[in-house]
Amino acid sequence: MTDRFVISPVGQLVTLNPEFITDENPLGVIENGAVAIHNGVIEYLGPAAGLGCKYPQWEGFDASDLVLMPGFIDSHTHLVFGGDRSAEFEMKVRGVPYQEIAKQGGGILATVTATRAASPEELVAAALPRLEEALRWGVTTMEVKSGYGLDTETELKQLEVIERLNDLQPVELVPTFMGAHEFPPEYRDDRDGYVDLIIEEMIPAVERQGIAQFIDVFCEEGWFTPEQTRRILAAGVEAGLYPRLHADEFAPSGACDIAAEFEAASADHIMAATDDGIRVMAEAGVIGTILPGTTLFLGKHSYARVRDMVALGLDIAVATDFNPGSCMSQNLPLAAQIACTQAKLLPHEAVAGITRNAARSLRLEDRLGSLAEGREADLVGLRIPSWQTLLYHFGVNHTELVFKHGTLVYERCKG
Repeated sequence: MTDRFVISPVGQLVTLNPEFITDENPLGVIENGAVAIHNGVIEYLGPAAGLGCKYPQWEGFDASDLVLMPGFIDSHTHLVFGGDRSAEFEMKVRGVPYQEIAKQGGGILATVTATRAASPEELVAAALPRLEEALRWGVTTMEVKSGYGLDTETELKQLEVIERLNDLQPVELVPTFMGAHEFPPEYRDDRDGYVDLIIEEMIPAVERQGIAQFIDVFCEEGWFTPEQTRRILAAGVEAGLYPRLHADEFAPSGACDIAAEFEAASADHIMAATDDGIRVMAEAGVIGTILPGTTLFLGKHSYARVRDMVALGLDIAVATDFNPGSCMSQNLPLAAQIACTQAKLLPHEAVAGITRNAARSLRLEDRLGSLAEGREADLVGLRIPSWQTLLYHFGVNHTELVFKHGTLVYERCKG
């Protein structure tokens, strides 16, 4: 395609644009819509009839049999890692406790060992096909965390790999430093010492490297305490990193209050969040990111209380939590479908959760997550009769086309 083209007519144009949103049309859907794109930016968005004769010389693309919506945004992943933990799956199904899996050489520290041993080139080679798979599901933007190094050298290596991957393929990656993911074996009996290492050595090194945009901490009973979390986040903020949190996954820990206190971009997991925690996050503008694929994969039933969250004013994002231990899937539409059937998120809320709200959780809402004139043309074209089919006909890849920055980066017939 050229640097200027028109997609018209579009069977359904799902905009998530306030200009077109009503109570009856919560996603701002335009039937028989059209989009004109120039140099990667949307120049016209609206009904096909409104095009008139404005773009007579522009290349045209017929999408009358497609649903066109913002590119999907996976706002919580652990994409870059070494090793393979598929052998643990049967153990989990058999009910072997995590502690026993770890004793047998599995668990997160197995991934830490493999990631420490891998070269940057090996990590890049492993991550590229994972990103290709995500793109085929319509993902145009993905948050990616470090956190499988747990030492300064490997944490920086993971962030370097994320930067390299941004240059090698079309999915836009948003890097997060997460040295506070777990305690490494060498600090198992000196947890405060590891927190000191994060604050005094890792964060200054991450700041000098200049790749990470966010800092994340696993604030949970048995992991990083509220006091340790505050210290780490405060140091990260001082270094110019925007906070986000793994929060209240297993039990109320005060993490939601910390997310509100630091005005974090997002608090993630939140299955055990209290009403008060939900309320203060909503008041602080924190996005609540739910990861229902993880709950499903682990065979649990403790899904986030999204109906209570929505009632208390919390905006919800949905992400995969793609990682080798608890959710080995890049299928973001499936995560959204699980959010509907298991957590009772309404379909239009789930679509907003993988587009507009996900963009907000990454501080990208001025560019991505909804369609408007003047915004980047990040689009996914789905071969379905209506947007509802995306979540109704689950487990099927409906993606036909993906545009990133106005460039066609995936077309099903061409692989």
